[in-house]
Amino acid sequence: MKLFESKKTDNKTDLEKVEERREEVLSKGRKFKYPLQYTKHRIVVNTILISIVVAVFLAVGGWLALYRFQMTDEILYRMTTIVPVSVANVDGEQVRFSDYLMLYRSSIASIGQRSGNLDDSENGEWTRTMYKRAALTSAEEYAYAMKLGREAGVTVSDEEVDNEFERHRQVGGIDRSEEGFLKVLKDDFGMSRSEYERMLYLNIMKAKVSAVIDTDASALADQIEAALSETNNDFKAVAGRFEGRVLYEETGGLVANKNIDGGRASEALKLEPGQTSGRFMSINGDSFYFVKLVNKTDAEVNFVSIAVPFREFDRRFEEIKNTEGGVNEYITLE
Repeated sequence: MKLFESKKTDNKTDLEKVEERREEVLSKGRKFKYPLQYTKHRIVVNTILISIVVAVFLAVGGWLALYRFQMTDEILYRMTTIVPVSVANVDGEQVRFSDYLMLYRSSIASIGQRSGNLDDSENGEWTRTMYKRAALTSAEEYAYAMKLGREAGVTVSDEEVDNEFERHRQVGGIDRSEEGFLKVLKDDFGMSRSEYERMLYLNIMKAKVSAVIDTDASALADQIEAALSETNNDFKAVAGRFEGRVLYEETGGLVANKNIDGGRASEALKLEPGQTSGRFMSINGDSFYFVKLVNKTDAEVNFVSIAVPFREFDRRFEEIKNTEGGVNEYITLE
């Protein structure tokens, strides 16, 4: 029998011998296949677990840094621009931590540019807290304006922001290059173009919302227009008629046509002596203006003006602040 089997084996073809050898090698390889798969599985699981631990660590660390220790450094600020965390809530509208830090950091950078960096003294800490309070209140007002704007259908276009950026670039009558203006923003306020455009966007939104919701100011402006027509544009007499509700101002002489005055000087430059403007909204969005040109040169103007201040936005915001749960702040400023 053995002789027969041996003879049979010897009669195997080359193909059968190769196939037999292949099966032998594969059989040995299977001994290592499943342990290796198990090892890969463990690597994947461990990687996921480590990632979760790191994410939790970063989340807890970030929360402590922002809300407990109230750190305001560059890294944390950049994190808040990526992760939309909130610093407060105003009437159901979340207040971006990034907006608060942007406003605060620009204020502190401006102080540092003028007077040097604040030290760790009691006075320095008090100053920082004061600017934090101002920045947080402004961020809350902007968030509230965003809420009211959304409800009223008010929008701000990229073109409006670009135009405002160009106006700021030339403020004070200085036609700075864009590169030069961006350097001023960086050196004096620590802001990039995108950050400054974000601030402009917020300012424009608040201004437009203030005008839309203040029906009393609009009605008063209508009365001012009628009164000016009746008195042959006697600004002083009309301002006296509405005393306490409007603000009357005279330049008393020539001022630069790019004077920082809410846009009155630039509007006056468009007029001829004795002419008056129609109603227009101030650039900083705090009132309606009427302007009458007295005289002018190519670069200077002398005018009188009446301002109709917006009060409705401030009234509503104060009402929200005085309502229980109207404003919830997630940090404590002492």
